Amino acid sequence: MNIAPLIEHTCLSPAISERDVDRLISEAAHFQFLGVCIPPFWVKRARREIGSKKILLVTVAGFPLGHSMTETKMEEIGRAIEDGADEIDVVWNLSSFKSGHPWTKIELARCSKLAHENRKRIKVIIETAYLSDSEIEAACRICADSGADYVKTSTGFAPEGAKAEHIRLMRRCLPDSVAIKASGGIKTLDQVMEMIGAGADRIGTSSGVSILAAIENKS
Repeated sequence: MNIAPLIEHTCLSPAISERDVDRLISEAAHFQFLGVCIPPFWVKRARREIGSKKILLVTVAGFPLGHSMTETKMEEIGRAIEDGADEIDVVWNLSSFKSGHPWTKIELARCSKLAHENRKRIKVIIETAYLSDSEIEAACRICADSGADYVKTSTGFAPEGAKAEHIRLMRRCLPDSVAIKASGGIKTLDQVMEMIGAGADRIGTSSGVSILAAIENKS
């Protein structure tokens, strides 16, 4: 199985440099990864470097805690689109969700509307490490109802990242029209295959190159 077209080559480290961004794009082109996921600050440069290459440019909004106001997230999304992003991974308001506020869904609906009006995809990061199974189910329903294109497991900054059992639960809860991005702590080929087998449609990882090397070593 060719997994490269499922991988978003990711670097969201606080210490990411211009050199890192250029390397990420070069590796994505060489290994034919689906796309790169980088911080908003570097989107404009990445768009120039990608040029006509078939590499999706993904960035984040409300990252990594999701506590910022809706208007702030929408400004981030708008700026990312203007700078050339193809997809935006927005961190939902976990605090609002845990408090039972209806604003959680309203915020996501507004963010989805903005992205879709500009013909961009939006992924919602629900941070599964902080959710019970029943909360994951409720989160998936909210994301689907608010227009999310993908539900994503983690920012990578939580105590735990993607788990296969959570992916399976999400797949059971979500309609076929909403895809799943597994992200957070995915570093090995075995993990990738486990996530795909559980129902993940995308893999966000900073270890894409070493994962593909593991495939070559097996062949």
